[in-house]
Amino acid sequence: MIGNNVGVTITFIVYLLLMLGIGYVAWKRTSNLSDYILGGRSLGPLPSALSAGASDMSGWLLLGLPGYAYAAGFEAIWIAVGLLVGTWLNWLFVASRLRTYSLAAGDSLTLPAFFENRFNDTSRVLRVVCAFFILLFFLFYTSSGLVAGGKLFETVFGLDYTTAVVVGTLAVVSYTFFGGFLAVSWTDVVQGLLMFAALLLVPIIAIQADGGWGATLAAMDAKNPELLSAFTSTDGNAIGVMAVLSLLGWGLGYFGQPHILARFKAIRSEDDVPTARRIAVAWSGLGLLGALLVGFAAIGYFETPLEDGERAFMLLVDALFHPVIAGILLAAILAAIMSTADSQLLVSSSALAEDFYKAIFRKDASQAELVWVGRLAVVGIAVIACILGLNPDSKVLELVSYAWAGFGAAFGPALILSLFWRNMTRAGAIAGIVVGGVTVVVWGNLSGDFLGIEGLLDLYEIIPGFLFATIAIVVVSKLGDKPHADILAGFDKAITSRYHNLP
Repeated sequence: MIGNNVGVTITFIVYLLLMLGIGYVAWKRTSNLSDYILGGRSLGPLPSALSAGASDMSGWLLLGLPGYAYAAGFEAIWIAVGLLVGTWLNWLFVASRLRTYSLAAGDSLTLPAFFENRFNDTSRVLRVVCAFFILLFFLFYTSSGLVAGGKLFETVFGLDYTTAVVVGTLAVVSYTFFGGFLAVSWTDVVQGLLMFAALLLVPIIAIQADGGWGATLAAMDAKNPELLSAFTSTDGNAIGVMAVLSLLGWGLGYFGQPHILARFKAIRSEDDVPTARRIAVAWSGLGLLGALLVGFAAIGYFETPLEDGERAFMLLVDALFHPVIAGILLAAILAAIMSTADSQLLVSSSALAEDFYKAIFRKDASQAELVWVGRLAVVGIAVIACILGLNPDSKVLELVSYAWAGFGAAFGPALILSLFWRNMTRAGAIAGIVVGGVTVVVWGNLSGDFLGIEGLLDLYEIIPGFLFATIAIVVVSKLGDKPHADILAGFDKAITSRYHNLP
């Protein structure tokens, strides 16, 4: 237990009140579903970039990745490289086009709505399939954030783990329920800056306290020389091609994450994208570096091995800082958890309100009705995710990796091809989403060698899922009927002013 000091407790209370205050202000500015889901498409480059980064780099950035770096050493660098490259490519190729195309496709508020309008799917099958996979994988993703919250409140305040998870859930739901996207985005700016500061400050102070970077490397070498190699596991064996590809493959996930893609659609103007991209890539790069250094610093600082490496950040903060400063830095973990869980809840509630309730049951539902359906959906989804997160043995990184792969494989290929290939069809989109999502579910339960390739079935499931989904989209689109000429003509006309090279 860390938090028997009044200073830590007061800091946490002040932070939560600040977030709730932002949620209240956003509530007063939320009048329709577009405001609730996309903030009226009014975000500038700074909030867009920080909101995308903060909602992406959830509690796993301060718990999961440092924990992996603590356990595996320099091998963890591969994940960081894959994620940084994925961030850059996503902003470079997807952001501007999705902002333009989502407007051209009937001012689509959600990813399922975009696919439906892009392919003129009057059957609503595509929209419902999308919403199903969003709800499925977000339950696990949101649960990972609540597990991180449970570990935080358990470690800081000595709460029972179950109670800690419930407290964290209530904190996230409260301001997401009222403020919607504006509350989420504005709080993400505050939370993103706090996470950034914490990830730079903690490893610097920890490494200095341990005698400098040379002393940290010497301590890692003394405990296990293999920790200093990015090409071997801690047992001295080469990690192999499949392992490297699996770690780098995390970068593929960015193209299909609905909560990140929502920030692209909400940017005020396509002209703001280059500035936002530079901010987002710089924030992510320094944040990932800081997370790795936290794990490395913990190896050198703590003589006794930690039972749970995912608590390294919290224990370093407790050991190195005054309680008031520690409270602020520990609030960064809460910031990371809240900034992602709120986005996930919002996208999930959007899927229920816009893609199930309105699309199937109440086509003439009013804007006020849809906002309240979305708010109630936030509560319902949070309850289910909370139940899934009640297992104290859950690992944040494991839950994130499964959900990340699911979204990346199900939606990544479909989105990229829908933006860059005009001959993609509705049937191709459905095939790609289903094949990608199902591959992740099936492949994640396999292991071992296959087709004479060592460790093939141990490959991170996002890679085969992404590959098979792409193949399914191309094959089904080419074998089926061509897109209707009127649809292509109308779509092309809407985007001609911005892009001229859609093949």
